[in-house]
Amino acid sequence: MSSTFGPLLVIVRLTLLDALRRRILWVLFLLTVFVVGLSGIGFERLVTIARDNGSSETEVQLGVSQMLIVVAFMFSFILAMTAAFIGAPAISADIESGVLLAILARPIDRSTFLAGRWLGLVLVAAGYALASGLLEILAMKLASGYGPPDPLGAAGAIALQAVIVLTLTLCFSTRLPSIAGGAIAVVLFGMCWIAGVLGGLGVFFKADLLAQVATISRLIVPSDGIWRGAIFALEPPIVIAVASDSGRSSEQLAANPFYASTGLGPAYLAWVGAWIVIVLGLAVLSFRRREL
Repeated sequence: MSSTFGPLLVIVRLTLLDALRRRILWVLFLLTVFVVGLSGIGFERLVTIARDNGSSETEVQLGVSQMLIVVAFMFSFILAMTAAFIGAPAISADIESGVLLAILARPIDRSTFLAGRWLGLVLVAAGYALASGLLEILAMKLASGYGPPDPLGAAGAIALQAVIVLTLTLCFSTRLPSIAGGAIAVVLFGMCWIAGVLGGLGVFFKADLLAQVATISRLIVPSDGIWRGAIFALEPPIVIAVASDSGRSSEQLAANPFYASTGLGPAYLAWVGAWIVIVLGLAVLSFRRREL
């Protein structure tokens, strides 16, 4: 156990140091501060104008919650691209540069190296997602006076999206050049979100095939299913109550890509965990069979 755990920690530490050396964390930090500050000003102006125009507190809360979901949606795409950017060269760049020949010449197994790379990058991506997500929610709370019912769950769901994209990108990195692997992972992320939107429309129009496509896509790449959980965590109870009392059917509500009537269930979270393990297993198998 110790003979594997020691090299694993070494690879994790080297991965974190490489992220610091490439100034990824510092750039993300500066961008986060800028975006959070700008959105905080926007939330404050939105609430002030709404109250000056006589809007009720219920209407203000509805507006702020929907704006926060839109900001979270944009942030999830940025985070997915960031995860692909840092994950794409994790293996392929070391193979192309010949660095792996020196590293694997030492008593470090390929699976240990890949696991260390993955764990180090997960700490970077998920840590950034959690910190920036909670910071954005705090800025919204201070600017408007309202906060989502489950801020940690929302930030955790968005962080889990990043882990999914990162894991998929790392698997591609064992076989494809950096740019190709990262691009494919981001395209798959976007396609799964579109499939989720089409699935909602399929429920509304009673097109069973579209609904089935969305269900299958959430199993193949579960990023959109996790996004639905993030929406639910960001929605205050009043949003669900207003949607239920509006006279709209469940089919009509399903057509809204920024509304979720239920959160993440234990069974689906268990599948997400199993999916990550399966993709990592495929990455290890692919890496072991690749010639350096």
